[in-house]
Amino acid sequence: MRNSAVLAVRRGVSGALSCAVLAAAPALASAAAPAPAPGEAARVPFAARYQAELHGGIVRAANVSAKGGEGTERVNDGTAIGYTDVDDDPNTYNSSRAELRVPDGARIAWARLYWGGNLRVGEQKPPEDNGRVLVAEPGGQYKAVLADTLVGHRTGDGADAFQASADVTELVRWAEPGQWTVAQVNVAMGRSAVGGWGGWTLVAAYEKADEPLRRLSVWDGFETIGPRSGELRLALDRHRYPKGVQGRLGVVAYDGDRGTSGDYLQVRTSRQNSTPIGDSANSVNDVLNSSITEFGESGTARFPAAGNTLGYDSDVYDLRGALRQGADRVHVRLGSREDTVWLGALFLQADVRR
Repeated sequence: MRNSAVLAVRRGVSGALSCAVLAAAPALASAAAPAPAPGEAARVPFAARYQAELHGGIVRAANVSAKGGEGTERVNDGTAIGYTDVDDDPNTYNSSRAELRVPDGARIAWARLYWGGNLRVGEQKPPEDNGRVLVAEPGGQYKAVLADTLVGHRTGDGADAFQASADVTELVRWAEPGQWTVAQVNVAMGRSAVGGWGGWTLVAAYEKADEPLRRLSVWDGFETIGPRSGELRLALDRHRYPKGVQGRLGVVAYDGDRGTSGDYLQVRTSRQNSTPIGDSANSVNDVLNSSITEFGESGTARFPAAGNTLGYDSDVYDLRGALRQGADRVHVRLGSREDTVWLGALFLQADVRR
């Protein structure tokens, strides 16, 4: 196992909390005073959060915190938005579950939780609650997790959008296999012209000696893309890859509307070669289409398991087509010609050799 080759990049922010705070949730979660936020910014430039070369890979679990009201389950803009709430705790106003499928015998090397949504719908949510969420590991009780870096929070284009995140490596490393529950994501319910959305994604890197040697890279930030904002261009990886290797690319984004065309994701692997990315669930002209998928399928178990996630995207794409001829880079272009969308995270896994 190439432990010596692992490089973990953990960004800090002056004045931010130095680490995630994991503590037993109070009996009345809704009555607890929120912890101080680590600071907010309307734009957080994308930067490397974690990078490693090891025998292992990246897994993720994701689900929504908001849902459409009865009869409005298939649209986002202008619809009535309510909460998903799957736990038995009367003190949580939203909750959802999803399975983090870690291979047997693997060791968690790193893990991070991302959560976010829209604060401006029918009700108005307090921004000071953006940096706190409740998390329960499989079979466990809720723990409060606090954002440990700058929170992205931008008001504009009819929305009040945010994303926060926290390192949860130790919590995930010692957890049993199964479904994770995330509650109290600070999203509003009601109705607005741009709709409401909210959700969470847990990203984990693992080590396992009998798996291929891979490069892993997780980048995050809070960037707006759209007709007026332009696209995101990111040099995600600058390594060389031989022909025919396998790889995958994950995207976390907010307010991508299903049926609104013009969303695109492209991967450039050399000066000449650029590949449009999509699959059976995410067309190359509407990749940000309110879905939680892996290679075009629903992926791991989650509850609720809505196919249309009403503005929340957490998708994993197959990069074998883009890497078929090899690569001397993995550069990403992600944009939207019609929608205004907020990007929260990108993660890459690629085999070092065939």
